[in-house]
Amino acid sequence: MRKSPHCRVPSPCVVVIFGATGDLTRRKLVPALYNLFRQGLLPKPFFVIGFARRAQSDADFRQEIQSALEDFSRTKPTDQPLWNAFAETIFYHQSPFESAEGYKSLKERLHKLSSPQTPLNYLFYLSVPPKYFPPIIENLGKQNLLEERSHLHTAKVVIEKPFGHDARSAKELQTFITHYLKEEQIYRIDHYLGKETVQNLLVFRFANSIFESLWDSKHIDHIQITVAEDIGIGTRGHFFEEEGLLRDVVQNHMMQLLTLVAMEPPSDLQAQSIHDEKVKVLRSIRPFSPQDLEQHVVRGQYAASERCIGYREELDVNPHSRAETFIALRLFIDNWRWSEVPFYLRAGKRLPKRSTEIAIVFKKAPGVLFQQITPTQQPNILDIRIQPDEGISLTIHCKVPGPSSPIQPVKMDFRYGTYFGATTIEAYERLIWDCMLSDNTLFARFDEVAESWRLFTPILDHWQAHPTSPMPTYPAGSWGPQEADALLAQDQRNWRTL
Repeated sequence: MRKSPHCRVPSPCVVVIFGATGDLTRRKLVPALYNLFRQGLLPKPFFVIGFARRAQSDADFRQEIQSALEDFSRTKPTDQPLWNAFAETIFYHQSPFESAEGYKSLKERLHKLSSPQTPLNYLFYLSVPPKYFPPIIENLGKQNLLEERSHLHTAKVVIEKPFGHDARSAKELQTFITHYLKEEQIYRIDHYLGKETVQNLLVFRFANSIFESLWDSKHIDHIQITVAEDIGIGTRGHFFEEEGLLRDVVQNHMMQLLTLVAMEPPSDLQAQSIHDEKVKVLRSIRPFSPQDLEQHVVRGQYAASERCIGYREELDVNPHSRAETFIALRLFIDNWRWSEVPFYLRAGKRLPKRSTEIAIVFKKAPGVLFQQITPTQQPNILDIRIQPDEGISLTIHCKVPGPSSPIQPVKMDFRYGTYFGATTIEAYERLIWDCMLSDNTLFARFDEVAESWRLFTPILDHWQAHPTSPMPTYPAGSWGPQEADALLAQDQRNWRTL
């Protein structure tokens, strides 16, 4: 995201990061802010206040941030004057998250940074476990820090996933926080929506008539969405035992990808119009009946292999855990465009590679012309790679040179890095910048979250009601349990090889 003459710069702002000593702050948030600063995309004045329980000074916190940038930033703080300028914007505020006194002193500090001539907008980033969302918002509200006194003074709250634990808890959380916040002040972040390829989905679909004219049940056989990670859960044992993969990845990341692939053209590119079309998709997904759950949903856990230990041997994991580290689903969208087109979703930990891809599998051409040459002709496939090698490829069929040669698939391949000659920006850079500009296009609206929970809560309830049902396992480093392959085999299909 290079600064251009048409690039907007946000109004003067202070970012308060709750959970400032946590892993997300070190790996993503601080590098994102530094790179925005480096590109001249942050306002003047601009400040960062880290809010956390650990006692340390401003100088200690600045040193911690510099170390994080050395380890995780896509650009290192090697320019000493630039780093010195950035460091001057950084402060630390020590307090427990539940302490009213901590928020009173935070208010005083914010007022000292501001002035009548240059009032500061407030951006409160909740990089904390979900249990702290209510007390933080309540304390901010009691100190009147969430009031928007004019267009020159706005207050926004960025909330990390998961937003709720199921449909009921999500609704309760929304009811609680809307005592203090208006919906337009709430930014539910999903970093997948900040990835360049995901943002390009709307352009790819609606600016290229060659594809949009084929984007329906007449031409598409099925769609596969895969979110694969080759790592395990690391130090997130407690979190994963509470959440599992359905809550951690499927309910948010994968449903956002699905809605962008399946939505109708919005009336314009305003955030409200795009959110409206995404919600229509979610409302059209066929709900799971109790009978469907056994036929359309597969879960699993990774087991020990030569490569690594199994999930139940990981740190802070119950040795009899029922938390899923793999899930595969078959969904149907009951509307005119997608009638009876299956959407296959799979996500998992400890799979062979890290990859997020969307595969649009078109219907096979009639085989009458070439069945003598190539009896088992494969379909055309459009692959949209979200990570790690962002790009788009189209598999077409060509004749191999020479007499009586077979037909074979070949790929037309576009890669962002190769074509544009630059590394795409980090997702958090784009999302934080959009939030400062009050653009919530790439953030989840509550009705999106609610509709997604409506779909998946019956699955969670079913698993809870059947604690002794089979939990398939798969060797770490494989593509999941055999039951996931059987899910597609029922339809005479196979998972794409990534």
